[in-house]
Amino acid sequence: MNRFIGFLKKEFYHIFRDKRSMLILFGMPIVQIMLFGYVISTDLKDVKMAVLDHSKDEYSTEIINKITSSGYFSLTENLESVEEADAVFRKGDVKLILVFEPDFGKNLIKNSKGNIQILTDASDPNTANLEVNYLQGILQNYNIKINSGKKRPFSIQTKTRMYFNSNLESVFMFIPGIMATILMLVSAMMTSISIAREKELGTMEILLVSPLNPLQIILGKVTPYLVLSFINALVIVGMGYFIFGVPILGSFALLMAECILFIFLALSIGIYISTVSKSQQVAMMLSMFGLMLPTIILSGFIFPIRNMPIPLQVISNIIPPKWFIIILKNIMLKGVGFEYVWKETLILIVMTMGFIGLSLKKFKIRLE
Repeated sequence: MNRFIGFLKKEFYHIFRDKRSMLILFGMPIVQIMLFGYVISTDLKDVKMAVLDHSKDEYSTEIINKITSSGYFSLTENLESVEEADAVFRKGDVKLILVFEPDFGKNLIKNSKGNIQILTDASDPNTANLEVNYLQGILQNYNIKINSGKKRPFSIQTKTRMYFNSNLESVFMFIPGIMATILMLVSAMMTSISIAREKELGTMEILLVSPLNPLQIILGKVTPYLVLSFINALVIVGMGYFIFGVPILGSFALLMAECILFIFLALSIGIYISTVSKSQQVAMMLSMFGLMLPTIILSGFIFPIRNMPIPLQVISNIIPPKWFIIILKNIMLKGVGFEYVWKETLILIVMTMGFIGLSLKKFKIRLE
């Protein structure tokens, strides 16, 4: 028994001395609980809304004030015609448009009935459905308030139209998100173990003394995986289009060009991870846990970023899949051109150059 107790003590000492084990045992649960506690929220917050008020009477004004004072919606634009709705949604900021019929207030008083149309950007169908439910709840409360004590109650009737995903197909949201996640994880993981494998096999010295410079070595490592990952992207897009019916309304060439850029970025991240890892196992762990959790949580793939606390919203800006998912949805579902996605594209280009630069720097240090 004493031998067993001594063995247990030795194991405890071994665990307590290993900082990485302590970090995994106690650090990761705390971080995950904090992240999921703040990130997983079904509440709406600060949804940007536009209004097309054909009536402009006291009732429509009162309804708009009630909606904006709820804290769930913020009024950002006043439209002049319904033709502007499509362009506003394609820009991506406004998620919902409220349209009041002409003589809305007069119809309420004269006919006891007024009509409001709700237009929603349904490229994220779950959030769009939630927005409509919240808005209808506010309108229902307002309806109850103005009917208090009335013998002939008013009735505010709403009609909803979903833009870009009229049937609220959830697969329209998942295909772009899954595509970004798979390309990021697979591409980064494949390249991250490539240089680490050279180190483990002892062939890194041969590469370092070869006539190839660091840039040529990195390009040589990246290019095969770039081609294979591009084929992977084609398969995902093809399955989404032919099996699940996800449309590609924009330019297919632009979509593929953006895919190549994102794959190149993911491969660059993988190369950087491999340069700072001493073994394939470490490179694999860094790729899996350093990229998978942020990609799923902070990319906007599942959880709306605007509902997160400000610090997490700031951190999400350095998560490459966030920008790639925006590009995919804009091109595939909204059919927009490069003029609507150039900012996101520029961010991806800068990130790619940054990681290539960091990788080159690590190579130079090793060569010295």
